[in-house]
Amino acid sequence: MKFNWGHKILMVYLIFVCGILLLAYKSSQQKFDLVHQDYYGAELKYQSVINATKHATELGADLGVLVRGSYLQITLPPTFQKSETNGVAHLYCIADEKGDMTKQIKSNNGELVLAILKTMKGNYTLKLTVQNKGVDYYFEKKIML
Repeated sequence: MKFNWGHKILMVYLIFVCGILLLAYKSSQQKFDLVHQDYYGAELKYQSVINATKHATELGADLGVLVRGSYLQITLPPTFQKSETNGVAHLYCIADEKGDMTKQIKSNNGELVLAILKTMKGNYTLKLTVQNKGVDYYFEKKIML
């Protein structure tokens, strides 16, 4: 069978349409993990995070984070050493929403120990919100588990 130029143009168009349909199918199968399900509500509350971050930078000291086997040891700045501290520790997995972990914390000596799962591997961001003497503090640190 001999192909003339009309058949060749038809084959190019059909290959193009099949390629577009394949790309549309593949893109519809991708999963997208959102950082927040409710962006608008989180944005309204973000000013409190900005204020807490400002309070944390005014301390002049940073968090100490050490990974020891299946535990994550967090050392708060010296200001928190002799008073009661309450808060929330959130381990945010950059790659997968299922790897996130949130724990309520309480400390009297400025030391926090979080149990982490053996399956938690990769890059994480520790988002620590603490309250001490009525003042909120927010710390953020990138860690590798």
